[in-house]
Amino acid sequence: MFRKIDEVFRDWKKQKDRKVLLVRGARQVGKTFSIREFGKTFKHFVEINCERDPEVSVFFEGSLDPGRICPKLAVYSGKPITPDQTLLFFDEIQACPAALRSLRFFHEQMPHLHVIAAGSLLEFALEEIPSFGVGRISSVFMYPISFLEFLQAMDEKHLADLMKDSILRQPINAVFHSKLLDYLRIHMILGGMPEVVESYRNSGDILGCQNILDDLLLTIRDDFAKYKKRAPVIKLNEVMNAVALQAGAKFKYANVAPGSSSAGMKDVLDLLVRAGLAYKVFHTSAHGIPLGGRIDSQKFKVLPLDSGLYQRMAGLTLSDIIIKEPLRLVNEGPLAELYAGLQLIAGGPANMPPNLYYWHREARASNAEVDYVISLGKTIFGIEVKAATSGRMQSLRRFLEEDNQRRGIRVSHENSAMINDIRVVPLYATELLPQAVL
Repeated sequence: MFRKIDEVFRDWKKQKDRKVLLVRGARQVGKTFSIREFGKTFKHFVEINCERDPEVSVFFEGSLDPGRICPKLAVYSGKPITPDQTLLFFDEIQACPAALRSLRFFHEQMPHLHVIAAGSLLEFALEEIPSFGVGRISSVFMYPISFLEFLQAMDEKHLADLMKDSILRQPINAVFHSKLLDYLRIHMILGGMPEVVESYRNSGDILGCQNILDDLLLTIRDDFAKYKKRAPVIKLNEVMNAVALQAGAKFKYANVAPGSSSAGMKDVLDLLVRAGLAYKVFHTSAHGIPLGGRIDSQKFKVLPLDSGLYQRMAGLTLSDIIIKEPLRLVNEGPLAELYAGLQLIAGGPANMPPNLYYWHREARASNAEVDYVISLGKTIFGIEVKAATSGRMQSLRRFLEEDNQRRGIRVSHENSAMINDIRVVPLYATELLPQAVL
């Protein structure tokens, strides 16, 4: 199954001044599978799972010299660890903090050895290591399967290429546009968790995929036991539910569990964000670049990790969603806005953590709000997610009136077009926007 991260791996492999690569992202988004597939491009592939095989931690006691550690790992794995020929992969590395600390020395002392590490709770382990790997370790971020990746998983590479090559510049043929909308509806329902997508690819059974989503959601909640030293499991579940129920609106701690104390809810939400299970979308004044320098940290929305998991947490009736036309599905509550945000995150640079913003006019009694704000070069773009084929787009126009350097994008089920000075982009092409030249 093609993933965007595959290209990142190939480029990294060819770099002369290559650093150790740290692959970050939530559990079950496909990190291990992608790295194993990449490992097939090497003469030797050595995988060390620090959680499954805790006995390997003894190899990292005392000196963290890779020259001392690698011969032991070679004997343990039964495979040679040879520079330029071996990919050494540490999975669930957060389970062995000493192994995590050793990564910086691989770059310094064995620069020709390809080393990758990954883990689903890395963020918690990294905060315990001051000045971790500065200048010696590169990070890349993985997310659930994006729409372009989904098309390729469905053996629609030519359709994906056609979309990439033309959709942001001109309308796509109506037949292909209709086909893309059909795939969009399925992807919005399923989401992008690899196990779900693979099941649909093999069986086409959406209801069966729903059961897999329920199992994944249960696994995520079971994982909360690993956070119990940081937050009560009951609060983690409450905040997780609130993320789904408040999607599309400013997040309010007071609404997490009405009738119970909101004390500590901020820390609980931050835990979910660090675990990659949710993304914050901060309010920005959008008066200049960088957008992150003009945020109000007290005003934010929260997106759950995946649209498929979202519809299960929010209790949306899948049987009703399946029969809806794309237009009606796009207008299904906050689902379209959530989906667009997740695609913007997936389309961003792989070496940067997710950074997403929205705009709300700060004048008293104003309800003008733009769903997302991104910057491309020195230009700031407001993105409004719409379902209807008509409308005045009052919030977006108010956003444009405040600064003549701003540009507007309307994301909807419509084909690519221009409406006066506002560019219309199909919802299925949202992923292309973060690195586009418009």
